[in-house]
Amino acid sequence: MTMTQSTFNRRGFLKGAAAAAAVVPLASCAAGGGGGDSDTGSTAKAGAKSDANPFGIKEDGKLDAVIFNGGYGIAYCEFAAQQMKKKYPKLTTSVKASNNISQELQPRFVGGNPPDVIDNSGANSIGIASIVDQLDTVDDILEAKNYEGKKISDTLYAGVKEGGTYSDKFVVFNYVMSALAVWYSASLFEANGWSVPKTWDDAYKLGEQAKKKGKYLFCWGKEAASYYRTLTLGTAYKEGGDEVRLAIENLEKKAWSQKTVQDTLTALKKIIDAGFMKPGGAGTQFTAAQAQWSNDQSAIMYPSGSWIENEMKKQTKAGFKMTGCPEFVLTDSPKMGYDAMDAAPGEPFILPKKAVNAGAGKEFMRAMLSKDAATNFAKTILSPTVVKDTVPADGFGSTALVSLTKMLDAAGDKVFSIKFVDYYGMNTQHLVLWNDFLAGKSSVAELTKGMQEISDKIADDSSVKKITVK
Repeated sequence: MTMTQSTFNRRGFLKGAAAAAAVVPLASCAAGGGGGDSDTGSTAKAGAKSDANPFGIKEDGKLDAVIFNGGYGIAYCEFAAQQMKKKYPKLTTSVKASNNISQELQPRFVGGNPPDVIDNSGANSIGIASIVDQLDTVDDILEAKNYEGKKISDTLYAGVKEGGTYSDKFVVFNYVMSALAVWYSASLFEANGWSVPKTWDDAYKLGEQAKKKGKYLFCWGKEAASYYRTLTLGTAYKEGGDEVRLAIENLEKKAWSQKTVQDTLTALKKIIDAGFMKPGGAGTQFTAAQAQWSNDQSAIMYPSGSWIENEMKKQTKAGFKMTGCPEFVLTDSPKMGYDAMDAAPGEPFILPKKAVNAGAGKEFMRAMLSKDAATNFAKTILSPTVVKDTVPADGFGSTALVSLTKMLDAAGDKVFSIKFVDYYGMNTQHLVLWNDFLAGKSSVAELTKGMQEISDKIADDSSVKKITVK
């Protein structure tokens, strides 16, 4: 989702707080003044609501925003805050970066003084299950008019509300239209006469060809080992359809032992055992590992989200022609089709009920959803937001953005998302298992056992609020 950005919570590929943080509700928040179930928990005096100020923001108050500083950076949020300042000149704005959302902000929830708005992303995001009752609902953002005077819901791609609804409450506003893909340099492939693989068998053959050139097929970094979890689940979901997907998402017993899942893990294991995975990833910081692909080109493919171009823009070889292809399939007849994608709105923004300045977080989101702010994001980050009609046909000169647009068009409504990792905050535990697996230190059976045990532990814990994915 960077360490990165992105569904359902889109950056679920690499998100999730430590298990304890994810599965134990912050009950002490209520006692400490930070929780409660009312929809209006602010202690600040609100301003008068109007068409110009639909959320009653205190115009001489303060915006307190904490933004995950990953592949997207925080400049796009600073831009939106500047848009707010134009409308409310007396407003004080604070947009702070964080690389550890859970550790830094859970004490603020407990203390009853959470920020007005949080970009709840990164490897150490807060599991939504632990705070869902402490978040404000955001349905009214859809009903408000944007800064151009249009109803916000009319300006967005589909899936924003569905992707942000937990326990029947719309509490997460996903901002980026992101997708998972396998990325490569079109110029490198053209120079070597390589074909883009569609199946795992094709990928293995490409690994053989790359090896002859002294290159690896894949590489990985320790914080992003779970990108390969996302890649293999993408394959399994496309190949096996809802039967496979829902078993994993809904934490069913033996879900990881399904034949399609096992076949996919075995296909990746074959590549690892053949030596097509660049060694040392478990001891390599993830952006350094990604540079082995984007700059050194010692590895030729890399599974990641649509934020990868921006994340690596300072470490990408000139003339790289970054391009994406759909995640591999196992056969010529996957149930969802090869073009199906792990794609949906992502980059989750949440608004605590107990924020100090009433309406400030929602007004910030209104600024973010303006055409100016959304276009600024697409142009500077080279990734589309949930706001439609902000990316030109040339993708602002980005081959990655052009290829992403083509993939999304080809997928149409054949899209899916991985929700369970973010919701239950599993990623930290998953990373241990996947680093070992990619390093060749564990078998498919051992990985399967470990992944199932993590799911079973949460499934069997009655204190954890469960979601039913359909």
